[in-house]
Amino acid sequence: MSNKTSQTIIAVLVSLCIIAAVIYLEKGRVRSTGAGANDSTIVLKTEGERIAEKNGKYGRAKEISTPDGFINSEPFSITGLIGKKVILVDFWTYSCINCQRTLPYLNSWHKAYEDDGLVIIGIHTPEFEFEKDYDNVKSAVQKYEVEYPVVLDNDFSTWRAYNNRYWPRKYLIDIDGFIVYDHIGEGAYEETEKRIQEALRERAVVLGEDEDRIFSDTGKSEDVVLNNGVKTPEIYFGFSRIEYLSNLPSDDCFRRVCRYKLSEPPLNRFSLSGDWIIGSESATLSSGTGTISLYFLAKEVNMVAGSSLDDEVKVKIYIDGSLISESNRGLNVSEDGVITIKSHDLYNLVKLQKSESHMLKIEVIEGSLEAFTFTFG
Repeated sequence: MSNKTSQTIIAVLVSLCIIAAVIYLEKGRVRSTGAGANDSTIVLKTEGERIAEKNGKYGRAKEISTPDGFINSEPFSITGLIGKKVILVDFWTYSCINCQRTLPYLNSWHKAYEDDGLVIIGIHTPEFEFEKDYDNVKSAVQKYEVEYPVVLDNDFSTWRAYNNRYWPRKYLIDIDGFIVYDHIGEGAYEETEKRIQEALRERAVVLGEDEDRIFSDTGKSEDVVLNNGVKTPEIYFGFSRIEYLSNLPSDDCFRRVCRYKLSEPPLNRFSLSGDWIIGSESATLSSGTGTISLYFLAKEVNMVAGSSLDDEVKVKIYIDGSLISESNRGLNVSEDGVITIKSHDLYNLVKLQKSESHMLKIEVIEGSLEAFTFTFG
């Protein structure tokens, strides 16, 4: 081989090396969004670098496990959304007052950001047996105007996959399938919305969409009901979690009819009168009329209840021995102080101006009441 040929080959190889180096550097360049050294910039990392960085900071999303039904969508998987969408998973159950108060925010985010790549998934994990019924959940979805997908998780398998223990709880999953944010309970709506926007901006960069998209907050105020002044804890009627019943005749009264004598309970406790059966989840009036008395300290009183015979139940509400006044009536109480219970759901009994202690009496005047829990606000 002549020297001239060797020199030509070397020149070609050097040129190829230079071109390869330029391409490599261009891939890792900082892409400026405007002129000037002080302008905001977006660092375009390779996919491998981005994933490696997140692996050290975040956990991976978990798949929907053994779903018991889908509402507002055909069956789908979280895996099928990763790489395409930002996902907000919300664990809820429809009789939970804390979950109900969160739904308006979720609805507003769905409307505001669906077109930008956000998918909200409501994982409905039931607290009570009646919440496993597909039609009950569908009715609740319609009642609260939920338009995003809802998945029934009756066996708690998805709940356990996320190691969750709370209603409600939100997990934000980014474009790469990492859980980049989670929040327990109510509140932090402004922070959650900002995290959603951050994840959507990253999605736009990764997918090469409108990277300069400016998001406007939904403007929904932080209308959170804080438990300021509430001293009465959540109270369950079923024997599996019963703690605050003050007049249990004997330990043999579970799963069978027992007669309870009228008595006034101490603060933060309740009592029964009449013939009741206490089951694992609820207390049911067996026959005739009966009452539930509760001495509470709170601003609002709610009760999860229904009819054990699928008939209509009517109860009358008293405060401190008198029929509840107009100023103290809960949202579900009529002008004559009566609540008509038609389905298993949460009913708002008392709504005060401030947190106070009062004796509440619920008198069953028609039907077979099934009571599950008291919650307070």
